[in-house]
Amino acid sequence: MSDQPENRRQTGGDVLVEVMRRHRITTAFGVVSIHNLPLVEAVDRDLTFVEMRHEAAAVNAADAFARASGGIGIALTSTGTGAGNAAGSMVEALTAGSRVLHITGQIESEYLIPGNRGASRGVIHEFVRQPELLDAISAHSSTIRDAKDVAAELETAIEKIGTAPTGPASVEWPTDLQYLASPEGQRPFDVTVDEAVTPDPDAVARAALLLADAKSPLIWLGGGAANAAAEITDLAHRLGAGVLTSNSGRGIIPETDDLVIGNFATTPAVRALIEDADVLLAVGTHFRSNETASYRLALPKNLIQIDIEGSTVGRVYPAAVGIVSDARDALAAIADQVTTAAAPSTWRDRVTMVRHAVRDDLTSYIGGYAEICSAIRAALPAESVIARDVTIPSSQWGNRLLPILDRGTNVFPLGGGIGQGLAMGIGAAHARPDVPTLVIAGDGGLAVHLGELASLAGSGAHVVVLIFNDGGYGVLRNMQEKNGFRRSGVDLFTPRFDLLAASMEMPYHLVKGAGSIAQALDAAVAHHGSSIIEVDVEAVVPVPGPFVPPVHVPEQPKAN
Repeated sequence: MSDQPENRRQTGGDVLVEVMRRHRITTAFGVVSIHNLPLVEAVDRDLTFVEMRHEAAAVNAADAFARASGGIGIALTSTGTGAGNAAGSMVEALTAGSRVLHITGQIESEYLIPGNRGASRGVIHEFVRQPELLDAISAHSSTIRDAKDVAAELETAIEKIGTAPTGPASVEWPTDLQYLASPEGQRPFDVTVDEAVTPDPDAVARAALLLADAKSPLIWLGGGAANAAAEITDLAHRLGAGVLTSNSGRGIIPETDDLVIGNFATTPAVRALIEDADVLLAVGTHFRSNETASYRLALPKNLIQIDIEGSTVGRVYPAAVGIVSDARDALAAIADQVTTAAAPSTWRDRVTMVRHAVRDDLTSYIGGYAEICSAIRAALPAESVIARDVTIPSSQWGNRLLPILDRGTNVFPLGGGIGQGLAMGIGAAHARPDVPTLVIAGDGGLAVHLGELASLAGSGAHVVVLIFNDGGYGVLRNMQEKNGFRRSGVDLFTPRFDLLAASMEMPYHLVKGAGSIAQALDAAVAHHGSSIIEVDVEAVVPVPGPFVPPVHVPEQPKAN
């Protein structure tokens, strides 16, 4: 609580705090600036403000906080360059449909010219096309132009954030209006709520008929199925359907379930299973290129696709039945009409066999990484977030083999951008403070936002940073080697992580070879603070098979 006098001046920061409290939002992440001082001061005084070192990291942290908590993450940034710094991470939040409220400063309102697209007055930090930037990286964006409109603008943004299809919102707030706004000066407002899309009864009936007659059904879950865990679990077991997932759909049904094959669609065994399937029910997935072998994966003709976005249905693969609806509503309606369906036990047995086979194959292929994968799951509670940056261990086995038991623990850069994992881990740790958070990162990715180690140390969050050190960008090395390119830009100077940890007053553990990862993880989890574990990739035994990203490199056309 505040120790300031009762007659202290109220500002727009107090309006922000009131809005946050109305929505039970406890935490904001940000970089303090002359363009957001009243906001930071109020949140830090009355709620929790987590200081980050870079605006992109602030948005990443807010994004992961939202994913791990199921609520809304708030990022506070400066205007101009600060908002530009945040843009890349806002693209990640937009790609993932994350519930992020990005509040950025703006120059004083008297210098803002509505519709001004080119003329600059020269105000410090002015960026005349900031509204267009925010609009491009957000599902909703707005500008506060009157001190009495603050609460209405923030409430509208929050409503947009939570309305399916969900996504981030940006609100730019001129600095003078941050000081001039106050709770008692807000105008009354109404927030318009979009009506829910009701699933088409005819489409539901056709889908139910296909599923009821299915003898070899499969289900493919994407992130859009997240709110329908109970419905899809019940339907999968009633049908005896094998469950494939995108990376984003992992954990909607715990990956310990015998029907869950998971994120293995492009493996030979699963391709063969798909070929023999007579119906595929796809829920909330965009069929991304890296999960469909650049769209060359063949799917059954009887494809039922459910998505809240009408433009998604049939966009990649033709849908025999398309249902534009919230996943929970559509699945509940289908389940009401599928009461006696069940695939033969031989199909269920084959699904379970394939589930184990793909995991066994990958476990064998990754050599000494298998010990690390098993140790991670053994050391962490089921509720612990595993925030994975883009690195070989994440892409090769973390995104598939490492069991995810709760979708809220599955935090990773959906857009594929490197360097976001550490900040995401910080945000997730504040969303779930009662359990440790694990960050999986490479030395190259960690260096993108190395300063966020200081943010982590200052926050006191219970985060274990697991660094796989191969002296650069191993994924790109493998890609260059496979395609006959010169090795360029991939061998990097790597800091001494033991010295870096000491400078941050964090415990440090080195994993060099087999037999030491479990002890290091147990010690870090027991520490109840921030720790660093470094894995010497060159010492991993048995030597893992190489990983090359599923990126299409076209062949040179043959000369006539």
